[in-house]
Amino acid sequence: METKTSDARIHIADYDPTWPVLFEAERTLLSKALAPWLAGPIEHIGSTAVPGLAAKPIIDIMAAVKSLEDSRAAIEALRELEYQYAPYRADVMHWFCKPGPAFRTHHLHLVPYGSELWIKRVAFRDSLRASPALAAEYAELKIRLANLHHLDREAYTEAKEPFINRVLGRSAGAV
Repeated sequence: METKTSDARIHIADYDPTWPVLFEAERTLLSKALAPWLAGPIEHIGSTAVPGLAAKPIIDIMAAVKSLEDSRAAIEALRELEYQYAPYRADVMHWFCKPGPAFRTHHLHLVPYGSELWIKRVAFRDSLRASPALAAEYAELKIRLANLHHLDREAYTEAKEPFINRVLGRSAGAV
């Protein structure tokens, strides 16, 4: 059963140059806490990872694990860092928010390294980083959708899918 993530109001903020700094600090903590389960890099993903892009002020982090089964014990270990597990899209990732659903500063996704989800998220981020025009188009869409779905994160996320799929289709040769 999926957990609906509609408990915190959607707010899109102007780009904050401290977002990469916050990611790096968190990556240092996570590298130690997740060491037994890591099978690749810890990546800064999502809109806060794209310089200049407006975003929900939540640092999205994706950590590469060998498999979801092998990394199940990390769920307990991450509680010490205030990450709360939610069984959202549990078939493709272990998903966490910090410090909690009502107020979030970080999202953490434990994703099998090299999986389709891993590849798509990195490709989408890299496409936005490579094209300021594409990033600006995405920012406009996100602001419009946040106003439309300000209390429904699931609807907001689903409404972004056609844009994301179009971008990934454009960069399919690189994926």
